[in-house]
Amino acid sequence: MSKMSSDPGRQALSGPTMGTRWSALFYTTGAFDPTPVRSALQAAVDEVDEQMSNWKPHSDLMRLNAGPVGQWIGVPEQLMKVLGLALEIGRSSAGAFDIGMGDAVGAWGFGPSGADRALIRKALEAPRQAAYEVLELNVEGGEARKSAPIVLDLNGIAKGYGVDRLAETLRGFGITSGLVGIDGEMRALGLRPDDEPWTIAVEKPDPTSRAPHSMLVLQDAAVATSGDYRHWMDVGGRRLSHTMDPRRGAPLTRSPASVTVVARTCAEADAWATALMVFGAGEGAELARRLGLDALFLIREGQTIRPRAVGALFATGRFEEPRPFGVQAFLALPEAVEAT
Repeated sequence: MSKMSSDPGRQALSGPTMGTRWSALFYTTGAFDPTPVRSALQAAVDEVDEQMSNWKPHSDLMRLNAGPVGQWIGVPEQLMKVLGLALEIGRSSAGAFDIGMGDAVGAWGFGPSGADRALIRKALEAPRQAAYEVLELNVEGGEARKSAPIVLDLNGIAKGYGVDRLAETLRGFGITSGLVGIDGEMRALGLRPDDEPWTIAVEKPDPTSRAPHSMLVLQDAAVATSGDYRHWMDVGGRRLSHTMDPRRGAPLTRSPASVTVVARTCAEADAWATALMVFGAGEGAELARRLGLDALFLIREGQTIRPRAVGALFATGRFEEPRPFGVQAFLALPEAVEAT
């Protein structure tokens, strides 16, 4: 660890959000009262949760879900931003990232209620249109409407957006160097006080333990991982991921163990990690290469994990040229990496 771990200027704040916890690490000089910053950070993620939660019956998202087909529904600014980005990534991924899977998520027991066989059957049989085909946004008017029945679920992007709001909140206090996160989704601001990038572990996809598989260092960039090893259910001895396959209305049955994406914002990284999980290591790697995404696929082969890296960040071992969202470097993998 850095010698700064015992620095008296080190500020480590955290609090509850979205069924887990948010965190913020940054350094200050002189006298500093963290109370206003902590309150503002908590308020930022509370706003995201109140607008985008499927677990809160009166959230703005649930109000939109309950609205009649064809009727314009008022949507607050933050939710509108996330819906717009979600539809954009949904279109770019040909529907692999689809926020219209709320019925399937709930039916299979990954929402507030338990699994329901009747609802599972209904989700499997339902004709599906991608959310970007069904949901229309009037950004200037702050409204959204559905052209067909759909249940929206933002679990694949809301936490990432919450991380971005944490970063924006720190900047609002003039803090330009820090590391913020929610449940493993992270975003780095600037460099550490020793002018080194922030170090972040990519977790080994093991449901029985928490250990690093490899390490990233980030500056002004975000990282998110989607995997099959934390949120899953056992059906007949088979592990089913919480990530839904939009083509089937059911959990993915064949996917990488995890996909990690580095992007400019955490919302983008979060959504693309989900989309690439749906595509799988083959099609997903090809899409990532075509779109210029930096992605690391961890693939189970028996008892071993094979990494496959896509993009300049991972493929070169160390990325040192400027990028639109800052400088990142991939430091270490425990074994040879297949790079494309």
